[in-house]
Amino acid sequence: MSTAPRSRSSLWKGKEKAESNDFDDLDPVITYRTLLAQNLGALDPLRVIALCDSDAFYAACEMIRLNIPTKPLVVLQWQALIAVNYPARKFGITRMMKIQDAMKLCPELVVVHVATYQEGDKEPQYRENPDSRTHKVSLDLYRRESVKMLQLYKDGLPEGTEIEKASIDEAFMDLTKPIRQILLERYPYLSQVPDDAPMGLDTPLPPPPPVAWEHLGTLVPIDPSKDPSEEENVPSTWHDVALSIAAEAMEKARQKINAELGYTTSAGIARNKFLAKLCASYRKPMGQSILRNAAIPNYLKPMEFQKIRFLGGKLGESLANEFDVSTVGDLLSISLDDMQRRFGEESIWVYDILRGIDHTEVQAKQAVNKSMLASKNLPDGVFKLEEGFPWIRVLAAELALRLNEAREVTPNLWPKTIVMHVRNVKAQPTSRSKQAPWPFVKEVTVDVVAAAGNKLWKELIGTDVQTPMKVIGMSLAFTGIEGVETGLKSIDTFFKSGVKRPLDSVEDADTENVPEPLGAGSGQRNISKDPTTFICSRCGQRLTLPRSATRTEEERRAQMQKIQDEHEDFHVALEISKEVSFAERGRKPESKGKVRGEEKPKKKRRKESPKGIAKFFNKLS
Repeated sequence: MSTAPRSRSSLWKGKEKAESNDFDDLDPVITYRTLLAQNLGALDPLRVIALCDSDAFYAACEMIRLNIPTKPLVVLQWQALIAVNYPARKFGITRMMKIQDAMKLCPELVVVHVATYQEGDKEPQYRENPDSRTHKVSLDLYRRESVKMLQLYKDGLPEGTEIEKASIDEAFMDLTKPIRQILLERYPYLSQVPDDAPMGLDTPLPPPPPVAWEHLGTLVPIDPSKDPSEEENVPSTWHDVALSIAAEAMEKARQKINAELGYTTSAGIARNKFLAKLCASYRKPMGQSILRNAAIPNYLKPMEFQKIRFLGGKLGESLANEFDVSTVGDLLSISLDDMQRRFGEESIWVYDILRGIDHTEVQAKQAVNKSMLASKNLPDGVFKLEEGFPWIRVLAAELALRLNEAREVTPNLWPKTIVMHVRNVKAQPTSRSKQAPWPFVKEVTVDVVAAAGNKLWKELIGTDVQTPMKVIGMSLAFTGIEGVETGLKSIDTFFKSGVKRPLDSVEDADTENVPEPLGAGSGQRNISKDPTTFICSRCGQRLTLPRSATRTEEERRAQMQKIQDEHEDFHVALEISKEVSFAERGRKPESKGKVRGEEKPKKKRRKESPKGIAKFFNKLS
């Protein structure tokens, strides 16, 4: 990739025409060294990323479940439309439209409310008119179908493809490594540097063969003002060849998903994650769009920049007002120095994104989620301790089902901790959580999970009936899910301590005198209002998640939770070190010649530094 410096003049040129070197890395020189290198990462000039997005996924799941592939259908969650299939869109129906208005546009519309749990359900059920005051929505069907699709991507794409699940219906694919291997197999003359190569390994590759784009997808035009037929004679680059190989692989994978599961998908193929996601919606549904490097400038310049992820909202409004701009092309004339002076050093990611530059890597996520969460918003509020127990059973049913389903695939999975979080607007602090070790049980049932949740609920809320409360949100979660370890304690230890007698009933278990687990109920919480920043309420440390134009909301929440969990580990480690130090001080041998009962004068003890793992976390913080 070209390393020529970009123009970063400190003088703002207003709405002048963007300079040609704003896109100076679109045609890098590909040498033998470049092709034969093992791993160039995000700077690889032959890098190819794809984003595959399911078409109206929730609606598609319901169409297949009901076997109505062509009827107009919407998916309802309470009073909001959360998915509209393409036959329904032809009538002008859109998401977030009122259901009454949608029915007027299409009287034959099929309306499906998402499955819901209510107290007593072990599995979610489909109901015509569920009540948000007594039911909780379930997305279990969509999660299961998403897992199936992800597995088909892994099976259908070339070996070595990195796959990152971006959301329940999206996935990024990095095909750079397998494409490099395919290039060498199709064009074996590239695997050896010619004897007469003037610069050895640094000699540029010979011109590539022409690319036949038919049946590979829709090409984003290099110049939208010209007739598409005029681009047939545009010389190909080796990156174009790489894009065409990726398009072949993606087309086969998408056809496999359609044949085996019935879902249609749309894909975007480009040089990085940002551009792949952007062009995936260029032709929907069932479309595959290919963005060649030469087409990037004219594709980005006329685009309203506030439609780009994370460039809308307050940041987008500030940019528009500060510079009196509306399109990407308008913003290209603003220098990096001027942008950073007004919006801080981190605005370099904005500067790069506007030029189609994104070095974010595709990172395959663990097959097993480290946590499972069931939550419920309670707009009407819970005002009494006993009013929370039915909701805990609803949350417990979802958690039990999800954990048991995961264990069918990976039998040795087990959570380390169960966590309850409540939002009580009449308490201080309003948001509180409590956690406890999750013990091993032979069978994870609703009763067992609910009993554990009830215990945490009582500890969080208290049993004093005079204490004012209005809980408007509660959640129950399993965290630290991984392969089961040896020596797990039984369920008795969760409810009792020090009394060794059989446990006849989980519900009737003695819950008194249970030692507080390290880190549980510690009071750590995020006091930052910025969704990308964590500020610990215990020690005040600030940790910030770098902004990304390709990170989804779900991914951001997961990353922020990981940051908070790791910081909690730091506090837990400190507590462990204190416990260890206390134990060591309390077990010192008596000095020779000391008379039993005689006390030595107390000496001032120097503050001990953290030991073991606590020392490690102390260095990181």
